[in-house]
Amino acid sequence: MIGFIMIGTNDLQASSKFYDKVLVPLGLCKVETNERYIGYAQKNNLKEIEFYITKPFNNEKATYGNGTQVSFLADSKASVDSFHVIALENGGLNEGMPGPRPSGSTTYYAYVRDLDGNKICVYSN
Repeated sequence: MIGFIMIGTNDLQASSKFYDKVLVPLGLCKVETNERYIGYAQKNNLKEIEFYITKPFNNEKATYGNGTQVSFLADSKASVDSFHVIALENGGLNEGMPGPRPSGSTTYYAYVRDLDGNKICVYSN
C-alpha cells in the first residue's frame, strides 16, 4: 500500500506553478505549503496528502531517477488528455502522447517530464 509520493525539485515555486495546473484534471489541489515542500490532496479528501514536491532534505540538488516514474490514475480519457495538454503548455516535456497501451488495450496513457525531469504518467482504465 502506498501512503504518499514525494518527488524532488530545485525550484519549489516554479514546480508549484506547474503542478497547481496539471493536477487539476486529476482532482488534486494544493493543501499544504512551507519553505521545504508542498502537498497535494484529492478535493474530496483534503486531509489526506497523496503527493508532495520537495526540496531535498540533504540540501543537495534534486535529480530524477532513471527508470523511476510516478503514475496517477485518472477518471477518464478526457482527464488524461487534459493533463497532457496542460503539462506541455506549462513547460513539461512530452514523453508519450495520449493513447492506448499496449496496442489494442482499453487502458489509456500519457507521459510527460516535469520541470525537474521527473517522469509522470497519467492513465485511465
